[in-house]
Amino acid sequence: MKSSIPSAPPSMSTSADASAAPPGATRDGTRAAQARVWDIPVRVFHWLLVALFAVSWYTGKNGGVDEMTWHMWSGSALLALVVFRVVWGVVGSTSARFSHFLYGPKAAAEYANGLLRRRPPHYLGHTPLGGWMVVVMLASLLLQCATGLFANDDIITEGPFFAWVSKETSDWLTTIHKWNFDVLLILGGVHTAAVLYYLIVLRENLALSMFTGRKPLPAGAPDPQYRFVGAGIALVAGALIAGAVYALVW
Repeated sequence: MKSSIPSAPPSMSTSADASAAPPGATRDGTRAAQARVWDIPVRVFHWLLVALFAVSWYTGKNGGVDEMTWHMWSGSALLALVVFRVVWGVVGSTSARFSHFLYGPKAAAEYANGLLRRRPPHYLGHTPLGGWMVVVMLASLLLQCATGLFANDDIITEGPFFAWVSKETSDWLTTIHKWNFDVLLILGGVHTAAVLYYLIVLRENLALSMFTGRKPLPAGAPDPQYRFVGAGIALVAGALIAGAVYALVW
């Protein structure tokens, strides 16, 4: 990660005026130019995270021997996935790197003010608020996975590292595991609300871009030509991380 946090993005446009066309179209109704923004690893990470979180939620709430076995497997997969995203945030494609989307307080405040006025400055990658949401969510997910390794349910299920700590410590970590899950639900709700706000109010389909990897360019804006790291490198990195987590946990 770069030593300094950028205060403004290299490909940001100024706030659009009230009569501007929605992203994806020009004022005459033609389709706007599209820029490649999200690489395959980031998109796969996003949707795998959604799926694994749903599995962990369902199995954790329903309990049962079989459900908790799946819960532990999904938690291990989540741990590998989050560790991969942290690594990819350092060595991955331009738009995936923390150094690209972590902005200072001034940029975040200006963006928040623009959102309230429904005229935020345009960012092709993560916005200043969105970038910090990514960091908070990754940190919360890491905490969830870490505490789950030591947790117990006082019946038959114990995390793989349960024996490494006292029962009192395990109970304390189990409490954090339960509370932090509520934090993750809140973060997920905020994220979903933001996606809907962009879609309904700002008329920008963020979810679609996580499928296609492309986002519309503002009128007259040049394609930033981000540097993309090959998916093969991500596959090797992911396999190594998954193998390390498996060896450590199972």
